[in-house]
Formats: sequence, C-alpha cells, structure tokens
Amino acid sequence: MKFMKLGSKPDFFQTEGDNIRYVATELGTDVAINVGDVKFYLHKFPLLSKSARLQKLVATTNDDNSDEIHIHDIPGGPAAFEICAKFCYGMTVTLNAYNVVATRCAAEYLEMYETVEKGNLVYKVEVFLSSSIFRSWKDSIIVLQTTRSLLPWAEELKVVSHCLDSIASKATIDTSKVEWSYSYNHKKLPSENGNDPLWNGVGKQQMVPKDWWVEDLCGLQLDLYKRVITIIKTKGKTSADVIGEALNAYTVRRLSGISKGMIRGGDVVKNRSLVETVIYLLPTGSVPCSFLLKLLKAAILLECGEMEKSELMRRISQQLEEATVSDLLIRAPAEEEMMYDVDMVHRLIEEFVVRDQSAQTDPSLETEFQEIKTPRFLSDTSKVKVAKLVDGYLAEIGRDPNLPGSKFVSLAEMVSSFPRSSHDGVYRAIDMFLKEHPGITKSEKKRVCKLMDCRKLSAEACTHAVQNERLPLRVVVQVLFFEQARASAGGNSTPDIHGSIRALLPGGSHGSSRSTTTNTEEDWDAVPTAEEIKALKGEISTLKLGDGNEGVGNDRNDHHSAKNQSENVAASKMKGFLMSKKIFSKLWSNKERNGESSSDTSESPSSINAEETKSHSRSRRRSLS
Repeated sequence: MKFMKLGSKPDFFQTEGDNIRYVATELGTDVAINVGDVKFYLHKFPLLSKSARLQKLVATTNDDNSDEIHIHDIPGGPAAFEICAKFCYGMTVTLNAYNVVATRCAAEYLEMYETVEKGNLVYKVEVFLSSSIFRSWKDSIIVLQTTRSLLPWAEELKVVSHCLDSIASKATIDTSKVEWSYSYNHKKLPSENGNDPLWNGVGKQQMVPKDWWVEDLCGLQLDLYKRVITIIKTKGKTSADVIGEALNAYTVRRLSGISKGMIRGGDVVKNRSLVETVIYLLPTGSVPCSFLLKLLKAAILLECGEMEKSELMRRISQQLEEATVSDLLIRAPAEEEMMYDVDMVHRLIEEFVVRDQSAQTDPSLETEFQEIKTPRFLSDTSKVKVAKLVDGYLAEIGRDPNLPGSKFVSLAEMVSSFPRSSHDGVYRAIDMFLKEHPGITKSEKKRVCKLMDCRKLSAEACTHAVQNERLPLRVVVQVLFFEQARASAGGNSTPDIHGSIRALLPGGSHGSSRSTTTNTEEDWDAVPTAEEIKALKGEISTLKLGDGNEGVGNDRNDHHSAKNQSENVAASKMKGFLMSKKIFSKLWSNKERNGESSSDTSESPSSINAEETKSHSRSRRRSLS
C-alpha cells in the first residue's frame, strides 16, 4: 500500500476522556472547535495561516464575543479534521488509501488552498493521489470504497471518476503488461493454463489470466461495481465471456445461497437490486445456462420486475440446450399444491419453440437491455437436446401426485415434433406419471400414452413395457407387435407393412400411440395380466413377416407368378393377424366376464368377430382372383 508522510514535528495532540482533544504545549490554547461530538482546544495562529474557512469562522466568533466554533458538516468528521489540524501545526501525519479521500474532502471544506499558503494540504493530497494512489491497482479499489461515505464531496472533487477510470483502464490493459499483484483463486480458462488446442507451444504462454481482475472487484458495493463494469464494457477491449465471469463471481459472493438455488437472509431490497443489475449488465451468451436459471430462481424468490424476468427467460431460451434437469426444477410458490413451477418451464420451452418460428424481438427491451438478434432457425442438434431435456424433466415432475395430467401432456406436446432417435425418455416419463397417478381417468391415460411412439422404443424399453402393468393393454399390444416386427426384419427399424394389415394395428395406419383416433375406451382402460401378455407375445411371434416363401402356391401362368406370390404372402400374413385378433377378442370377453369392461364400450367382441369373418372372406377372394 502506498503512503505519504507530511510534517516533521512530534505529535503533541492529547486525549482527555472520549471527546476532548488538545495540544500539550507551554502556550495555552485560545480557541475551541467543536467537530461533531469532539471538542478540540487549539491555537488560532497555525490554523488561520492555512485555512481560509477558519479565518471566516474565527472572525464571526469575535463579533459574537465567543471563543468557540461549531463545525458539524465537515466531511470525514473529527478524524479528518484532526489530520488537517496537525498539518497546520507541522506535525507528522501519514496519508494512505484509507484516509486520503477524507483528508482531501476535509481540506476542501476548510479551504486549504495554494492561495492561502504555498504547499498547502489540498495541493499535497492531489499530488499523492495522482502520483501514487491512482497508479496502484489495489489502492485505487480501496480509495473507491471509501468514497461512499464521503458523497457528494468525493464525486464533486472527481475522486470517484478518477478511481473508476484507473480501475477500468487497468482491467482492460493487455495482460502482458500486468505487473502488479492481484487476487486470483478460481479456475483459469483453457487458453490461460496451456490447454488451448490452438496454442502450438512456440509463443510465450500467457501467465496472467484474462479475468485476473474479477475477484478484486467483488468487494465493491453494487452502485460502484455497476459503474466499473459499465466503463469496462464501454472500452470494448474485454470479451463478453470475461465480463460474464466477473458478474457470475460477484453474484455468488454477494448473494448468499444462489449457487444452491436459494437466497439465505440479507436485505431483500438490496438483493433484488443486485439481481436486476446483474441481468442488466450481462452480455448475451456470456454465462452458462445454469447460472441464468439460478438467477431466474432468485428473481422469482425476490419478486423482481416482470421485465427482468422476461429478459432472463429470453436469454435462457437461447441457451436452453445447455440446461440440465436439475436446473429446471424451480420450486412452485408456497400457496400452490404442486411441487414445481411447471408453468415457468412451459414458458421457457415456448420461448425456445418461438425462436424456430420467428426472429421477432420485443421493442420494450431495447432501452433497458443490450439487444442481440437471435437466429431464426434452430439446429436439429439443439432440438434433440431440448427434447431429451424435457423428457427428463417430465420424469421428475411426474413424481408429483398433485401434477395435473393436462400440464404434463401440454409440456410434452410442445416438443413432440422435435427429432428423437429414441422414445425411451418419453416412456420413462409416462411410466413415472402413471405410477404416481393411478386414479386418472381413461381419457387422461389415453392422452398421456399417445405421447409415445412404440416404434422408437429400444429393446430394453420394450422388455420393460410388455411387463408393465400400468400401461393400457392397447399399448402393450403395440409394443409386442413392433418388437416382433423388428426381430422378424432382423434390424432395428420397423419394416413396411401391407395396408390391409396395417389397418388392423391398434394405432391405425401409423402404428403409434400418438396417432390413435378410433380407439375404444375399454382397451385404454384395460390392464393386461401376465398370462394375457404371454398369450399375446406367443401369438404375435407366429407371424412370419420376413418369410417371402410362405403361402406361395403353384402358378399356372409364369407371367403372373410374381403377382400371385405376393398376394399369397399377404393372405398368409392376414391369416396370422386374424388369429391374433381372435386372441384379443377373447381377452376383451374375459375382462367383461370379470366386470373390468367399461359400460361405454363402443365395440363388442361379437362385432369384432363378425368383422374378422368379413375381412377373412374378402382376403380369400383377393388371393384366389
């Protein structure tokens, strides 16, 4: 720390009690000056020789026949006045970063200018500030901190502006020129620790990290910190990532508990102001999405303004593919029954989807925030990541027994069009929801199960699904069919299916729970037993989907042999499907006898059998033509 000594005489100031100070000399004092609650017994001559203000005050007291002067508004209080008084006496005083601003303001108050006496206190303090304090990194920060209690004097004397400019200039200087000490305890960037893949080892490794100044500024109060960061950004020499790292570190230091998604005590108004200021200062894309979501949680807890929360959500939507499930688990307000704030996440997903549809920006944010244009279209990679994120989130919130099915389905449908290589995540979420919501209605269960495409389940998920007693029977049948179809095709994708056969699948022509439009209610409500699943699996396994020679008869005409062969194969496959259909009918009949069928059944087993007979007859006629 820099310091400067003034004067050479010994210090003769003495203390009597808590609020009396006097000069112990042979010559008696002739003036009493009250500064705040401290009384100083001093001599007029040394004081008046250097202070124009004291000259005026003494003249006034002489006119009033009084020997006491009252000073209640001097900046820095009794301590700063004592330094000025000792300077007047020529006694030794030491100036440093902690008392120099108070001394400068007090000297200004007492009008200790060069016009009164050469080499006066104002001049000497200014020299010390410009030649030592403002050239020191840490002293500039200390001085800036002391100015808060000396406003507006420090502002009017431009001490604050000089400190801000000194700090910002040093923070934006080329790191190769940093020769002063600084605090640095956090992880370096790849380019700063020699792990940068672009560094070929020829150039000199950068020893000073780009964000070397971040920790030292965390001690500043919010108003001063905001001004420093604003100047640093204005200079345009510091990357957005470094500024984001600085704001991240400051928030974690000043807002206790935010790293764990909570706020621990503190002044609510100050904490709210901090969060809103950080949101305002953050360059877009400068911090991880996880930090933005922590800020959002804090903004909700501290009841920040809607504009700040909307801006946060807009930024989060631009980086949503970086988020994790735990990041999205935002606690619901205390008055709600649900465990998590699903509506907030719904808005985030909606913002993400809108980005793919429009590049429109909110003009109301242009005056408050740094406006950054967002890309018009999202990449498939981003969509895949967000779809996986939503699947995991649905699995977590599905554990909440108070979560309405409508919210579950609505959130899932928002990303239903996003590309997915597998629907295992969707299945896991559905299974978790059904497990915690055993009493949902048939229509709700139908809507939930329609979210899943059985064709995109892995072999492991299929194995689990066919033994899952929570799934409706129709879904189990679909899973069994497509599992067998994949096995017969010898691959992982479902082969093309003959149109007449496809129409018999419990999902219509698409073979997906999501595309079902004509399902009866009882097959969604029915839950298969282990015996029924075994019977279904055994029946479906008899279908020879991949055998091109099955059912081929002798052809009378070589010209039509290929056509007849194809039709005979289709007829044979149709026969297998009709046999499966009979098994399904028996299952429905068994459930009716056991009282498990719903009263609003739209299709009876007898009608199914009748339909099968007609279809069988038509199939035979086609195969013989």
